[in-house]
Amino acid sequence: MGKRISSSTLLWCIVVATMWWGRNNGAIILGTLVSMLTLKEFYRLMHGCGYTPFDNLGTLVGGIVTLAPWIELRYHVPTHLILALATVVFAARLLGERTPENRVESLASTLFGLIYVSLLLQYYIRLVLPLPGDTISPNGRLLMCLWVIAASKFADMGGYLTGFAIGRHKMSPQISPKKTWEGAVGGVVASVAIGAALAWYGRGILPARMTPLIGGAMALPIAILSIVGDLVESVIKRRANIKDSAAIIPSMGGFFDMSDSLILTAPVGYFLLSRL
Repeated sequence: MGKRISSSTLLWCIVVATMWWGRNNGAIILGTLVSMLTLKEFYRLMHGCGYTPFDNLGTLVGGIVTLAPWIELRYHVPTHLILALATVVFAARLLGERTPENRVESLASTLFGLIYVSLLLQYYIRLVLPLPGDTISPNGRLLMCLWVIAASKFADMGGYLTGFAIGRHKMSPQISPKKTWEGAVGGVVASVAIGAALAWYGRGILPARMTPLIGGAMALPIAILSIVGDLVESVIKRRANIKDSAAIIPSMGGFFDMSDSLILTAPVGYFLLSRL
């Protein structure tokens, strides 16, 4: 438990330091890097499932997909065709590079990774980029991005600590035996608390309608989806018969183990914050 807390603290320091000194550009670089490393580990799990995705090209395309909103804003280049053209390339490649037994799985697993990881994590990039006629400052957009990350990860950390302390009733023993309903409740409470706290801290730079009450309320669906995202990764790891997506982060596993709770919350967080 001590190593996990130390690893979590170190990761938070890296995230906050990158956003503090690198500001919005630092957040974009960090988000794209995490997305690509997560996708690489996702493809490793697909190999464990017996599939043969196009790892290297898929990861490269995934980075472009995640970075697409910035590319479009910076260079005025339309990026809506990236996934379509990538599908054409992968479909052509599988005819000569895969056997009849795994051609369908190769294409499906490659594209699933691009959509589930790269496209969904793209919304963190969208959060920090200005919109036409934007009334929110760059600092406000940066804090909005951090709000979604914090609301997601505090659900994860709060759930872990609460489950460790008082967890008794298994939530989904066939998928993730260590998760408990008590832990889930603790995670939701922690997420709501940090959502309200950051809304109070960011008053003046966040949208005026984002009061602590609204911040706490919006953190509720974020917390629930964070738990769902964690369970989805557990399903994939069980199918691949692999405990951790990698062994990079002590007591936590790999980047997919770290970002699993961030994937589903990205588009929902973007949707909720864009309504303010």
